[in-house]
Amino acid sequence: MSTTAVLLVLLAFVLGCAVGAFVVARALRARTFELRSELDDATARLGSTTTNLAAAVAQRDLLQQHNRELTGKTSTDNDVLRALAPVAEKLTQVQRQVGLLERDRVEQYGQLARQLEEAREADALLLSTTHSLAGALRSNSARGQWGEVQLRRVVEAAGMISRVDFLEQVSFAAGDDGERARPDMVVQLPGDKQIVIDAKVPLSAFLSAQELAAPGDGSAGAEDVGALGARRAELLKQHGKALRAHIDALARKKYWEGAANSPELVICFIPVESVLSEALRADPELLDYAFSQNVALASPVSLLGILKGAAFSWRQAVLTDNARELFDLSKQLYERLGTMGGHVTRLGASLKTSVERYNSFVGALESRVLPTARRIGAFDSASLDVVDAAAEGADGADVSLLGAARAQRAGSTAGPAGQAAAAIDATPRSLTAHELLDGTDG
Repeated sequence: MSTTAVLLVLLAFVLGCAVGAFVVARALRARTFELRSELDDATARLGSTTTNLAAAVAQRDLLQQHNRELTGKTSTDNDVLRALAPVAEKLTQVQRQVGLLERDRVEQYGQLARQLEEAREADALLLSTTHSLAGALRSNSARGQWGEVQLRRVVEAAGMISRVDFLEQVSFAAGDDGERARPDMVVQLPGDKQIVIDAKVPLSAFLSAQELAAPGDGSAGAEDVGALGARRAELLKQHGKALRAHIDALARKKYWEGAANSPELVICFIPVESVLSEALRADPELLDYAFSQNVALASPVSLLGILKGAAFSWRQAVLTDNARELFDLSKQLYERLGTMGGHVTRLGASLKTSVERYNSFVGALESRVLPTARRIGAFDSASLDVVDAAAEGADGADVSLLGAARAQRAGSTAGPAGQAAAAIDATPRSLTAHELLDGTDG
């Protein structure tokens, strides 16, 4: 083989080695780049993993710390719960009580609703009754009965008694024509005096005026206020005229002529204060006109004052009568006590004479009679038996027996009993009044 061929072979070998080395270097560079990339990724992943691990370690430590804190807090909470156990029990009781209160509240609301319903029904019934009463007051008979009832209440409130201090519906002759009059009430006054009261009063115009809406009360429009006010004022004027006409009628009846010892006056009782006040407001001269007609207009308040004065005068009259009767009885008692004193004086003199005579009797009894009675009581009945037996025997025996009897009697008298008898015979003793009455010798 030639040198050229060898050179070519060597050159080809070198070129092949260079190309191979270049290819290998190129491949190794690419691999190195890949490995470097993988190393960078691994390094990045390692850093991330290290970071995550550190975060996990920190979180673990934090969790452990939290766990320790929670453990301590749990024990503290348990202590707090144990301390709050009574409070929980109280809260349970309060909750139970609140439940009961809520139930009671519901029941009370139900009862309140029923009561409101009943009140509404009562108001409706009261309204209906009020309308019925207003309609009844328009009737003359019903109005008269209502006035009589009000008058009786005022009289009873004054402390007067029916058929004693006042009479109702008394009929008597009165007036110039002698017709029978029947006032509603006649009040008895001290000294057999009487005062007449009439309880009838016209109310039709007044009730009609009250049914109208008052000006400015909002129940009517502004354009109707003036008309309603004018109509109401007109009705009140009619009410004043009606009351004036009633005063004329009472003046014509002249009740005081039929009553016994009655002043020339009749009381016109008006059951409601507003009725009289509205009439006087509509007719200011009505009161003077009534006085000129011998009629006194009296409301319940003024009539009560009049009747209270009459009741007080009755009490004063009763006290005067009682004082007069007490004076008469005292005078009579004084005279009788003087008569009784004379009897007592004569009785004392008689008792003194009786005591003196009694003492004389007791002295004679003790000094004269009792000594002899004691001597009789001193005899011994046994000696009398021995004497009787000796008198029935022989003469010699009689002498001996009599001697023996005398000796026995002498011996018996020589003893304590004989000495006591001798002492009794020697010094007679006076008996006391008790011993005399008891029949003993002391």
